[in-house]
Amino acid sequence: MYFCKMKPSPFLLLLIIALVAFPAKADDAVLVQLRQVMQNRSLYDTIKENQLAALKQQLHLNKSNLIRRYQINRQLIEGYKKYQADSAIFHAQQNQQIAEKLANTLFKDETAIQLAWLYSSGGLYIESEGLLKGINRNTLADELLPNYFETYLAFCSRYGQSNGNDIYYRKSELYRDSLLAVLDTASLKYKITAATRILYRGQPRQAETRLLALLGQTDRKNPEQALITYLLGIISKNKGDIDRQLHYFALSAVTDVINSIKDNASFQSLALTFYDMGDITQAYQFMESAINDAIFCNVRYRTVESTTYYPIINASFRTLEQEQKAKLRHFLILTSLLSIGLIIGIAYSYIQVKRLAKTRKALFETNQQLSQLNHALQEANENLFEANHIKEEYIAHFFDICSANIEKLENYRKSLHKKAVNNHYDLLLKELKSTDLAENELAELYYNFDTIFLNLYPTFVSEFNSLLLPDEAIHPKPGEQLNTELRIFALLRLGITDSVKIAGFLRYSLQTVYNYRTKIRHKTAMSREEFEAKIKQIGTLRQIS
Repeated sequence: MYFCKMKPSPFLLLLIIALVAFPAKADDAVLVQLRQVMQNRSLYDTIKENQLAALKQQLHLNKSNLIRRYQINRQLIEGYKKYQADSAIFHAQQNQQIAEKLANTLFKDETAIQLAWLYSSGGLYIESEGLLKGINRNTLADELLPNYFETYLAFCSRYGQSNGNDIYYRKSELYRDSLLAVLDTASLKYKITAATRILYRGQPRQAETRLLALLGQTDRKNPEQALITYLLGIISKNKGDIDRQLHYFALSAVTDVINSIKDNASFQSLALTFYDMGDITQAYQFMESAINDAIFCNVRYRTVESTTYYPIINASFRTLEQEQKAKLRHFLILTSLLSIGLIIGIAYSYIQVKRLAKTRKALFETNQQLSQLNHALQEANENLFEANHIKEEYIAHFFDICSANIEKLENYRKSLHKKAVNNHYDLLLKELKSTDLAENELAELYYNFDTIFLNLYPTFVSEFNSLLLPDEAIHPKPGEQLNTELRIFALLRLGITDSVKIAGFLRYSLQTVYNYRTKIRHKTAMSREEFEAKIKQIGTLRQIS
């Protein structure tokens, strides 16, 4: 996690392909190292998972020893903190219960600080601030002061970034000063924090000198090196040295991957660097990786931050994609012309040596191949025509719905106006209190959504059930097209993965949506990532093939 007053500059296989196909500089060894660690990313994550599993086994073996359980949970919190925030919160809440049972003030304060840090990373700023304000600074143990000030610094930085309020940025600097006052001056954290303060006070040269010294004192297995190199990348960016900027952000990404740090700023910064260099393909792939990491870790402020830049890079990537398709079309035209020339040449040779059976057979096989290619091209054109037809049909359907809604609103307005003019206030009040209209409109919205979705993906229900265990299939009731559970995953198929947006659309609480998603995941033998990936493939050509 990188805290800074300035806003940071802004799939695995695709990223690796991009690095191989479009190297930034042949002599930049760091990009070669990044490509290598990206190829082994799953290995690093497996090592991380094994370490966490070993701690969980210890937790299982110490069911009755509350103090030992507290200590193991503390290690799990630290392990999950920048890997999977939800799991870190779970173990922090377990420690919260243990602290209450032991009536241990030190444990209570420590757990409150840990939860406040995790809540602010997940965008729960009110809950985070409430926990911090609930801690008595005057009675807080000295050993907890560094974490206390660091958590307040993180909260102010993230909250200020989320609402653009400079007051919180200034507060974060004050908490940085307080943090430096209680840190061991010989510690690495103190030196990095001090260099960060110097940087944000407008002294980049002094900050760079200190950070370069610290870089020489750390290695790739030290997570703090990711922050050191990230800050050096920021300094290089401010100086306009884009080669060094790329170098340091790539170094930061290498450290993040080796240490399985999903709450990172390096991939987004690399994406924006490549974007500035005009390398849209790598910019797009790194931004995808940044968003995937933020979603995996459930670090909401990182997700929001990345999605701010994603539309810009995505638009440029789509433009580049269209240009490449145009080049491909030109290549196909040229190939077709060459093929025609080849056919003419074959035909001429056939006329000259028509008595030779071998030549006749070769020509026949060539014609067969061309026929197959033409058939495949015809099928592709038919698929393209069908896709355009679907798009036109549903655009028209959308305008029909909008027009109908406008007419309904106008009729409703006229009805209310008529009652008001005729002084039928009791009827007017009754109608205004009634929720029938909203409920009917919601029901019609669901009906229209179900109808359109199932027209686009008619095999959704059967393919969805094929992903579940044999006795866990879900079937809508008679008269229904989709039920709530299916509708949640229909939204996921359309790319809406944020539970907050899903809850708003279905008018359920966030917890209810979370419970439904968890309940369904328990009905499949696959992991969450594999299950949701297969949901997104339902109805696609890749899935069909």
